[in-house]
Amino acid sequence: MDMFVVQGGRPLAGTVRVSGSKNATLPIMAAALAADGETTLENVPDLVDVRTLSKLLQSLGVAVQHDPSGRMTLRPEDDGSSTADYHLVRQMRASVCVLGPLLARRGHACVSLPGGCNIGHRPIDLHLKGLAALGAEIEVRGGYVHAVAKRLRGAQIYLGGVNGSTVTGTCNVMSAAALAEGTTVITAAACEPEVVALARFLNAMGARITGEGTPRIEIEGVQRITGTKFQIIPDRVEAATLLIAAAITGGSLTLEQVWPDHLTAVIEVLKEMGCSIDSAAKETLTLKVERPLRPVDLTALPYPGVPTDVQAQLMALACTLPGASVIRDMVFPDRFMHVSELCRMGAQIRQQGSMAIVNGVPQLTGAHVMASDLRASAALVLAGLAADGETTIRRIYHLDRGYEQLEAKLEALGADVTRVNERAAGLQLRHVDDSEVAEPKKKSA
Repeated sequence: MDMFVVQGGRPLAGTVRVSGSKNATLPIMAAALAADGETTLENVPDLVDVRTLSKLLQSLGVAVQHDPSGRMTLRPEDDGSSTADYHLVRQMRASVCVLGPLLARRGHACVSLPGGCNIGHRPIDLHLKGLAALGAEIEVRGGYVHAVAKRLRGAQIYLGGVNGSTVTGTCNVMSAAALAEGTTVITAAACEPEVVALARFLNAMGARITGEGTPRIEIEGVQRITGTKFQIIPDRVEAATLLIAAAITGGSLTLEQVWPDHLTAVIEVLKEMGCSIDSAAKETLTLKVERPLRPVDLTALPYPGVPTDVQAQLMALACTLPGASVIRDMVFPDRFMHVSELCRMGAQIRQQGSMAIVNGVPQLTGAHVMASDLRASAALVLAGLAADGETTIRRIYHLDRGYEQLEAKLEALGADVTRVNERAAGLQLRHVDDSEVAEPKKKSA
């Protein structure tokens, strides 16, 4: 198991390219299950989650190849298995996106209830509600969702939940409805760019979807969809994380291959803090810190609001700003497991339900911390960049699920981030400790 060792206090500076979007890649890969022929995807990031879904698709009869250039080919070859096994699905929540395509293409699906990051209660009831409205017979037993439908039929489907729309639920229902008989209208649909990307991918394969990017999506079902070529959009969460890394170190950064329109809310928050941001050049963003930054009051909301996936990183930044910041998360109100670890580094944070009050401190201090989920791990890396001394971050397997070579990108910008094998590091520390202890006296005979 690997860990990061971060030496803080170095302002970041330079230019870096943003990788393809994890949250767009996964539902698009899953949707390829429903197509005839081969699909080619470009700009696919090399992530643990992508590898996990590749294994799951292979177990479902899809030939998958992913080369170092970011090109991936997917070709359904065997319809024999429609069971998405627990041992793979439990590793990430997005695996549940195979449910809709499997059901639409093969008429039946058996998918384990999903796992993933521990960031609060995330049921899939809206997924099942939507697929049932399309005519599927659904039963949950033994930890698996069993779904059967001889022919899906279009329907009016409302996907609003207690904390807003469901992104993966919208993706699942939209993929299934693409092959349903008649017209489906999804209201309270998720508007995220990743949902738009999936709709455009399905349309490129022959689906008829309109309204993507709005709360009302209309899908006219077709008999079949065929493989296509498609470019994955840039990862807006990685882009936001890198911008915040530059801000927390008082540096300057230029991002390439980024779509600023996907980051409007994050850009506005960083500007409110006092960062200078220029997005004049196409697919480029430049951030500079030219004066002391200010605290903010922000709320994580569904798109186009501040993403919940950036809440932890913005909290790390707020820990370093003079004054009080107030941070709320209305998408996942329990997503505050990073608070205790940031406090280990000297942060002053008081949590009240779905709100955290952050009183900035003059200097964070390096410490041993442990990541609890994907975005919390990124927040701890950012805090380590700004801290005095050395920060050791364990359980970075969470981070590897969603960031492609983050340490290499940070090092290229001047950071000191080292990936270390935890077991080897532990043995080395023990060796040093043992050498400093006097040899015990032998017992007399």
